[in-house]
Amino acid sequence: MNRILPALILLFGAAAAQAQTTPFDMSGERPKGEPPTVPQIIAPQTTMPQTAPPVTAAPPVVAPQTVAPQAAAPQATAPLATTPPPVTPQAATPQTTVTQTGTPAAPAKAPAQVAPGATAAATGLRRYVVPFAKLRLEGEADRKSWSIYLTPEQAAAPAKFSFAYQNAVVVAPEASQLTVLINDRVVHQQQIGSSDNESNVSFDIPRGLLQPGANLLTFEAVQRHRVDCDIPSTYELWSDLDPAKTYLSFAGREAEKLSTTDAIRAIGVDDVGKTRFNLVVPALSQPGTTKPILRLAQGLALLSGMPNETFSFGTDQLPPGGPGKMTVVVGTPAELQPVFAVPSSAQNGALATFATDPRSGQQLLLVSGPSWQAISSAIDMVVSPTDRDPDSRRDLLVTQRWSAPDAPLIYSGTSLSFEQLGVKTTEFSGRHFHTSFNVAIPSDFYANAYGEATILLDAAYAEDVRPGSHIDVYVNGSIATTKPITATGGGIFRQLPIRITMRHFKPGLNTVTLEAMLMADEDTACAPAATSNTTPRFALFDTSQFRVPDFARVAQRPNLAAFAGTGYPYNRDAEPTALFIDRADADTLSATATLLGQMALVAGHPITLEPTASPSTVGTRNALFIGSVSQLPSTILTQMNITASSQVAWRPPAPGQGGTPEASVTIADWRSRVSGGLLQGQMERFQQWMHRNFDITLSSLRFIPSSEQVFTPSNTNTFLIAQEANPTNDATWTVVTAPSSGDLRTGVEAMTAQSTWSQIGGRITVYSGKTGKIDTVPVSRFTFVMSQPWSLTNYRLIAANWLSSNILSYALLFVAGSFLLGISTASVLSKIGRRE
Repeated sequence: MNRILPALILLFGAAAAQAQTTPFDMSGERPKGEPPTVPQIIAPQTTMPQTAPPVTAAPPVVAPQTVAPQAAAPQATAPLATTPPPVTPQAATPQTTVTQTGTPAAPAKAPAQVAPGATAAATGLRRYVVPFAKLRLEGEADRKSWSIYLTPEQAAAPAKFSFAYQNAVVVAPEASQLTVLINDRVVHQQQIGSSDNESNVSFDIPRGLLQPGANLLTFEAVQRHRVDCDIPSTYELWSDLDPAKTYLSFAGREAEKLSTTDAIRAIGVDDVGKTRFNLVVPALSQPGTTKPILRLAQGLALLSGMPNETFSFGTDQLPPGGPGKMTVVVGTPAELQPVFAVPSSAQNGALATFATDPRSGQQLLLVSGPSWQAISSAIDMVVSPTDRDPDSRRDLLVTQRWSAPDAPLIYSGTSLSFEQLGVKTTEFSGRHFHTSFNVAIPSDFYANAYGEATILLDAAYAEDVRPGSHIDVYVNGSIATTKPITATGGGIFRQLPIRITMRHFKPGLNTVTLEAMLMADEDTACAPAATSNTTPRFALFDTSQFRVPDFARVAQRPNLAAFAGTGYPYNRDAEPTALFIDRADADTLSATATLLGQMALVAGHPITLEPTASPSTVGTRNALFIGSVSQLPSTILTQMNITASSQVAWRPPAPGQGGTPEASVTIADWRSRVSGGLLQGQMERFQQWMHRNFDITLSSLRFIPSSEQVFTPSNTNTFLIAQEANPTNDATWTVVTAPSSGDLRTGVEAMTAQSTWSQIGGRITVYSGKTGKIDTVPVSRFTFVMSQPWSLTNYRLIAANWLSSNILSYALLFVAGSFLLGISTASVLSKIGRRE
């Protein structure tokens, strides 16, 4: 009996172990939203009998299977398994780590794999790489490409790449694929299959692939719908990448080293896609420090080249460091003594170098010297690589840090192939194809009422594509033209002209998107696995061309679109721009530095400034006025056609307080009561019909432009930027203001973001911090500023555009010309021929 009892206990324990390791699928009875149970967590801790069923036959809830790339040969590892059983085929080839969150964690060893790359990041450097707050790959085929800058130490260090993604539930994993490329070489490829939870992926980067300087990073997604085959269903396809979990991690401490000031280019972004420069200047309140500090801010913005840059100022302590952040300490050794121990070499001359704070261990940029004159020389050493003659012509608008390649600047009639614009030859087997490219237009662009750009399309479509399909072209998100496909049996387009009116373009960066909507008979039937068909339906060739005709070139004043596009007119100033700042406090200077950094980025060089204490000293120079509205001179607001009472009345409600209700009765209400609302409504509908069918508005039915109306900012607005001519009409004044210095800083940071900066336009742009809404007041009357040498061709184009914008003036000139032609013809005919 004593021997039988232990044997029974041992037999019972083995049976219990076998029951635990045998998978049992309860997916059909699991409550909605409850994460699946993964029994493999316990399996490695128990000795498995030889007769036990293999663990691989367990639930279908498995991490997405990865396809080994050519270089790193990554492969999949079962999620959350600490030591996979040697008998399972899943455990035979693990290299790439794919972890799907939301499942129960292993009690002992699982945390080691929950965060891929965490070990390397703990002993080395982590570089976030997504320059956006949100990154989405959408549609059946999408591609996002940008460059990241690496120091020589980072390029030489062993590196891992990690990212996290989640996709729409309608994405079919068996027909969808996500690809990561670095410098045009595939480093990772896998099926897209993480709809329930976010999946973390990590893999090693092959040695020697990364290079010092710019490295091109590309995400490509091919996505197909699970069940639907129509075009509207393609808008349901998306895969989101988490910027906070997408990064490069470098092993060792050597990658953290910043050896030269060129490392400023490698600052990168933080986990929300922002780049932050924190300047510590103990002498910030001294008037003589403003000019060199703002020049330094512009140089830092140009060197980093990032899309979402912000600047902040402090005086007495070092802010905490981190990814996407750089601390810059500026001052003499005596001024910096309470903050940072300056090397003795700064007592002898200008010094600009990276140094390490012994207390926090963070590396910072130190700019110092025995005097502020020497500090200005040190700043020039940092900024001088970005200097450029304002009169020199540049060929590119730098965008590669968020959209590669850089956008070519088009000054006149030009033809560029799709290959030059970064669009590659592509075959497509889906239903909704789209691709895009960037071009840039100069600030003196004046062709918004006439003329056409042309896409000469080289493409082909398969024989099963039926009539009703079409090719659409969008410019800056607005539909520009549609080209229908009418022939059956397939076809090849050879230099097919697709015309785009120039009214859709604006100064600065412009994005052109080409889409093909492809319908076929098999989509109507939508047989099983029809969406997985890989037979190409459409092909786009990189021999296609984008052609822009000669257009009128004359600058206009005011024109905030040109200000946001290229920094005009300050980017072309031969003399220093006058800068009026009401108070040199930290918030106002931070807002000024952030705005000037963005202006320098679009201008392509630092803008030379001359701070002034009074508007009366500005003279005939272009000027910037920055500060809270109560501190600006009332004459400046009057010149901007802004009500002077705004200095007192413009007060957004404080958080938690309701705003004072405004009067809801207006003159327009009484006009409708007196003249009759029915007649006015009919007139408005007629105007909308004329605009929709003939593109004619009341503003175009005029002899000369109307005068500007005085603008009153609403209390819902928290930021305002306005532009007008100076009192003598020979220079441009731009006002950047808000109800308070705190609102000014917040508004500038919001408006200089890459997603909102391009929305600045008209003569006034206002922003509401509570709702994020941006409104513009269009320009009614402007003056021309000649930017090009005299040319009969250019003057003819200017006249053509002006007359196209003022139809009645054109009609009057046409009638007068016809009358004069008739009189002259009659006069000539009366003097020739036989007379009685």
